[in-house]
Amino acid sequence: MKLSEYIINDIKPLSTTNKISDLQLLFKQLSLSHVPILDENNTYLGSFSETDAYCFDSQKPISEFVYTFEDFFVRNNTLWLDVLETFAKNTTNMMPVLNEENQYLGYFEINDVIGLFSESPFFSEAGGVLVVEKSIADYSFSEISQIVESNNGKLLGAFVSKMNNDLIQVTLKIGNTGLNDIIQTFRRYSYNIVSGHEEDSYIESLKERSDYLNKYLDI
Repeated sequence: MKLSEYIINDIKPLSTTNKISDLQLLFKQLSLSHVPILDENNTYLGSFSETDAYCFDSQKPISEFVYTFEDFFVRNNTLWLDVLETFAKNTTNMMPVLNEENQYLGYFEINDVIGLFSESPFFSEAGGVLVVEKSIADYSFSEISQIVESNNGKLLGAFVSKMNNDLIQVTLKIGNTGLNDIIQTFRRYSYNIVSGHEEDSYIESLKERSDYLNKYLDI
């Protein structure tokens, strides 16, 4: 399913002509951390936080507080992992979605994006987890894939999990085989083996962390 299918349009964004009291009413009705603000042409101006909404005179117009707007958003074609990163960086549970002309299309909820993350093959498929390390100048994903596949392994997912000075760590999810032969091959290619798990205990740890992120952002 495309991420664009998760765009929600159950609230009408406010404009700068609305009063702060309109914002406060929305926040009382919804469990959102922010509300998008648009101009008269449906162009996104920014988002007003729930915290700020209760700091100002309820009878004043939103236009007097444009300086408080937070300008985070994603495009309708942004990759889901980048959407998740934008959620985390801005400590919000809703993410405005815009087209290339900055027209507001709706918003994503953090729970939906976390759900996609948890349902990806990296989490759902059985297999071992391997964390390898090498200098940034010497590693390549093509080499990593070749090492796994030359040992009859199936690479189910890979991501850069840490960068420190000139070293990089890559976390791999590998199916179809045990890790021993793959680990030995990585060592022959001068990779340091940071961690190797035949079972899915590491995956469970990552799931717990994603659940924690969900709770942290579920404002």
